[in-house]
Amino acid sequence: MATRYRVTRRQALRVGAAAAALPLVHIRTAGAAGKVSIGFWDHWVPGGNDVMQKQVEAWAQKNQVEAHVDFITSTGNKLQLTGVAEAQAKAGHDALAFFNWDVFNIADALEPVDDVMQRLVAKNGAVDPTCEYLAKAKGHWVAVPTSSGTQTKPPCARISWFKQHGLDVQAMYPVKEEHNAQQDAWTWDEFAKYAEAAAKDGMTFGLGMGGGGNTDATDTHGALFKAYGATLIDKDGNIQLKSDAVRQVLEYAQRLTKAYPADAVSFDDASNNRALISGKSALIFNPPSAWAVAKRDAPTVAADCWTFPAPSGPKGRFLPTLSYFWGVYKFSSNKTAAKELVEYLMQLEQVEQRCIATSGYDIPPYAGLLNFKVWEEVEPPKGTVYNYPIRPWHKQQPSLTAAEASPDIAVQIYNRAIHNQMMARIRQGQTIPQVIGWAQDELEGFAR
Repeated sequence: MATRYRVTRRQALRVGAAAAALPLVHIRTAGAAGKVSIGFWDHWVPGGNDVMQKQVEAWAQKNQVEAHVDFITSTGNKLQLTGVAEAQAKAGHDALAFFNWDVFNIADALEPVDDVMQRLVAKNGAVDPTCEYLAKAKGHWVAVPTSSGTQTKPPCARISWFKQHGLDVQAMYPVKEEHNAQQDAWTWDEFAKYAEAAAKDGMTFGLGMGGGGNTDATDTHGALFKAYGATLIDKDGNIQLKSDAVRQVLEYAQRLTKAYPADAVSFDDASNNRALISGKSALIFNPPSAWAVAKRDAPTVAADCWTFPAPSGPKGRFLPTLSYFWGVYKFSSNKTAAKELVEYLMQLEQVEQRCIATSGYDIPPYAGLLNFKVWEEVEPPKGTVYNYPIRPWHKQQPSLTAAEASPDIAVQIYNRAIHNQMMARIRQGQTIPQVIGWAQDELEGFAR
């Protein structure tokens, strides 16, 4: 029986374009022993690629291996399409970078890496649970969670605007290990109050409700639903739309979405960045990419930004995440070298070097690798991303939207942006029963 690779409906439509995209990337079948090829995500911070290249070269020289490196952009889904095309062709790199659901989509083509993960966990500490959910198939690790590209998406807010409205975000989340009463008061109800004030000031929070291309919004709304305990489909495949928790979060959405930008339904993942950098937004949910661009293009805006945890809800505080992985293909002719290279790159010394080069953008998804000084030292203002990684005293949990369901269903919920569409329909004036009815029809199709 032929192996089937799981791709979403949208991905399936794009796979046909893979052949056109692949010539932009160097693809070849791995050579004999002594050669290895690996494709990394093309980091948005140029220094990230430079350090990665040097680390691979150092490993290759020491181990007398000929290593070939490609940096593949995620723009236009090129990285995603590369993984699908190589898995189907059983030819290409020995190892490749994947993010979020891409590991699950081609898990059957990936070599188990339980041995590598056993050693990495012993050295680096426990893995973020969202990474474990995404990188395990049939009880085995099929990809290694990497720091390169892995991120959280917390609020990034304008310090001065919040001070004008009575909240000192730097005092609420300072550059030190501290839990205080202000943090406990940072709830979704408080968030709505400030969102309403921002809308009145013309400084609307940069929150979107776009489709599948608006993953920042999908991740944010998934964390919001979790904070209310609102599950769309549970792990057993049961639709849970008629729960009190879903009704409660949609009642909250009736208030919150009124304060969203007028063009929120057309947002993509660049919209919130532009809103912050242009000085037109008081808060967005994003990794430090928007801040870093502001540092270059709008330094006064960057110097007025502070990153801190998400608001809490009735069921806790949940922070949106996006994770990257490195997987080794089963068809690789040099699996040993590929696995050894991946393991080398995830040692503390290499991880920290890359984290420094990307100004703290990359977050190691291992409990023992979150004490680097870079997050404390990055500026302006100094410590602006100190609270970007999840800290024990934050009392928050990582969130992967729809992960309450099994991966085969969750990936469809995620890529169809069901949470975003529910929020948008509320914004458009549909009643809660109407929104639930629409979502019921969508989810029943996924669960068949």
